[in-house]
Order: sequence, then C-alpha cells, then structure tokens
Amino acid sequence: MSALEARDLYRFFHTETDEVVALRGVSLSAAAGEVVAVLGPSGSGKSTLLACLGGLDEPDGGAVRVSGERMTRRTERAKAAMRARLLGIVLQSNNLLDQLTVRENVRVAMRLARKRDAGRIETVLEQLGIGDRAKAYPPELSGGEAVRASVAVAVATRPAVILADEPSAEVGAEAEGGVAGLLRDAAHHGAAVVVATHSERLATLADRTVRLQDGAITANA
Repeated sequence: MSALEARDLYRFFHTETDEVVALRGVSLSAAAGEVVAVLGPSGSGKSTLLACLGGLDEPDGGAVRVSGERMTRRTERAKAAMRARLLGIVLQSNNLLDQLTVRENVRVAMRLARKRDAGRIETVLEQLGIGDRAKAYPPELSGGEAVRASVAVAVATRPAVILADEPSAEVGAEAEGGVAGLLRDAAHHGAAVVVATHSERLATLADRTVRLQDGAITANA
C-alpha cells in the first residue's frame, strides 16, 4: 500500500467570466521511502496539487489517502488531526507561527505529533544551518532562513508523508544541500516525500519525477 495515494484529482477555480481548470484528473502515489519530484512551469498546478494532497484545499473530484486513511471529504478538524499525525508540509508562504521562536515552532509540531525528542530539534536546526537562529522569531528571519525553519518543522517529527512546495526557494547552494540531505534522510527513515520544485539539484535526488503541464501529468518516470 502506498503511503500517499491520489486518484483522479480535479480542481476548478471560477472568476467572474471564466473557469480555470487547475487539476485535470491527476493521479499520483508515493511509497514509503520514496522521493517523488513534481516538475512543471509556474501555473502548471504544482502548488494546487500539493495543497490537495495535504488536505489544505479540497479537490472538486477525486480522492486522497494518507497511510490508508481518507483525507478528502472530511471535516477541517479531522484533516488537521491527520496532518498533525501523518504529514509534514512545507509551504511557499511558510508554516511558522510568528509569536513563537524557531525552536518553539518545531517543538509545537512535535507535541502535536505526540513525539518528544529535544535532541532531534537541535540536530535538525544544525543540519539546516540555522542552529544559531533557534531563538529568533519568524519576522526576524531572512527569506532563506524562514524556508529552512519551515523545513525543520516539517521533517522533525519524522512524519509518514512530507509534502514540500519549493523547499529550496531563496536559499543558497550550501543551504539547498542541507535541505536536500534532510529530505533524503526522511525517506531513508521511511517517509514518502513529494517535492514540487524548479531546482535541478532537488530533482536529481528523487527516485521518480512527475511532470505537470496545464494541470495534467505529461510524464511519470
């Protein structure tokens, strides 16, 4: 059984004069220990796909299952509980709480996942090169530091599935290497990792690549 499975996802957005089809029957799966890179130009549907996979957006058609549990067509409370237990998510808008320090953001994620390991927090922050920013608040971080802090929140709990939307955005080559290493390490420990990216470096760490164009998969290899 796949750790993540999506079947025939459709997503429509309506304007005053038109209907935009963001996803056109997209099916995607990721096994435990597998890294899948989702590639495609801006506007191809990558972010919409990851939002639907994580239960942050409800598809208009199709279904998503995480570790065998249905994510779609559930209450927001039920989906939030599933995310806390099973998912680590990196968003382009980041997943940080401004009133908490970087360390506290990671600690809250671990508590919600019912996992306790203070040493794990420090290890992850050091691997991402932001150990010295553990006491900083999100508004005090640079763009690249905020991205890395978001990655720390997503991977620290060792979730069953990690969804990362452009996780190396705004970071330099050295920091990107740290992000890539942590995602690969998460897969080594059994996570299914789905990464939407423009980065060739991140794409090369994937076991499989999926290409999106105009909301449809054009290649899967």
